[in-house]
Amino acid sequence: MATRRLTERDIDEQILAAKARTTRALHLEPRAESIRYSSRRRELLLSLTNGVVLNMPVALVPGLEHATRTALSDIRIIPGGFDVRWESLDVDLGVSQLVVLALGRTLVSRAGGTVAGARTSRAKATAARRNGAKGGRPRTRK
Repeated sequence: MATRRLTERDIDEQILAAKARTTRALHLEPRAESIRYSSRRRELLLSLTNGVVLNMPVALVPGLEHATRTALSDIRIIPGGFDVRWESLDVDLGVSQLVVLALGRTLVSRAGGTVAGARTSRAKATAARRNGAKGGRPRTRK
């Protein structure tokens, strides 16, 4: 099997496409805007760029449940806002992981399925028209 060598132009196009994907992701996907630890309530307060604020009990986060106040306060957002880090604990967690921990895997999965199922495409519209011309959605066989 022969491998194709990339030209300088190919590489430049790939870099531009990657930068465009990153820019889209930064505008569309919520990221951590701020995070802090409240020792009084023993919870994390995570603010996202879309305005959502999550208050999470530390007990929900594996690896943090037995950490000291000082260690939990040593938190920072990793540049880009997709991850947070507790340096003294050597723990990194993605914002998406924190959201799943806060809301529960089942709820997040259902919400994701609802959003994905609501997407429209040319192929879905064509299939719907074709099924409509046949009398609707095909019946399932039992």
